[in-house]
This record gives sequence, C-alpha cells and structure tokens, in this order.
Amino acid sequence: MKNDTTILPFRQSESIADPLTELAREGARRMLAEALKAEADAFVASFADEQLEGGRQRIVRHGFGPERKIQTGIGALDVQRPKVRDRMDTLDPAKKIRFASNILPKRARRSVSLDALLPVLYLKGISTGDFQEALSAIMGPDAPNLSPSVISRLTAGWQVQYDAWAP
Repeated sequence: MKNDTTILPFRQSESIADPLTELAREGARRMLAEALKAEADAFVASFADEQLEGGRQRIVRHGFGPERKIQTGIGALDVQRPKVRDRMDTLDPAKKIRFASNILPKRARRSVSLDALLPVLYLKGISTGDFQEALSAIMGPDAPNLSPSVISRLTAGWQVQYDAWAP
C-alpha cells in the first residue's frame, strides 16, 4: 500500500499573506512618521525668535519617544512620536513650553475612527467576549489594546453616556 496522500494545513487567519494591505500599512506608517516630524518642526520653527542667553534656541527637537503600536483601520502601525525640548531652566512648570501633537496624542493607542467603530460593532450584537476574534480580521491578529477588559471598560462608559441621554 502506497502512502502518497498530500496533507495541506489549514490556513490560519494570522498567516494570510496580503501584499496590498502590507503595502498600505507601510505607506501609512511612513506618511504618519513624516507628518509627525513636520508637525514638530513647525512647532520648533514657531518659537525660532525665542533664544536663551548666549544665542541658543530655546525650543529644539529632542529625538523621539519610544516606538509604540497604534491600532488603526488597516491594522497596527509602529510609530515614534517626536520629542521637543524647552531648554529654559525654570522652577515654575507653568512657564515651560510643551509640545503636544494634534495628530498623535501622547497616550493614544487607537485611531479616533477605530474608537467610533467599536460602538457600532457592539450595537450590532457582538458580545464583549467576541470582540478580540471579530476585530482580528480588521486589525490583524495582535490587537492588544482591544482585550475583553478594555471593551468592558469602554461599554461601561457608553452605558453612562446612554443613561445620561435617555429620557
């Protein structure tokens, strides 16, 4: 008896090769990095006339923050937020000039459009425990910022808003 059976493994959802989506993610990551850099450069340029004693610039670029993942509609994007430094030595924190990105807030982990998508999915009947599995098709297999505990916390907030809205 010959054993010439070919066994093909089932394709797992996290192993789907989609070059178009990968290309879109890479393009989005690059555009986001350039936009964040341009935003920080514009902020520094707006304070170009402020100088310290000795002629040094008061506000300067100061590298990048740690790399982090931002969940978006096309999956997770690795980004680094540019840092800006105020060189003025002052004991009063209110006098320090601080840079806050309008594109990527300091502690943001999801895009605003994704936050808008979550209540719609919830209202369509997806239970709290199924979010991780349901959203992995949209955002990739590793959606760490959408665990069941995060979804439960978000739904509790939505319930408070609904109770305030309902007559």
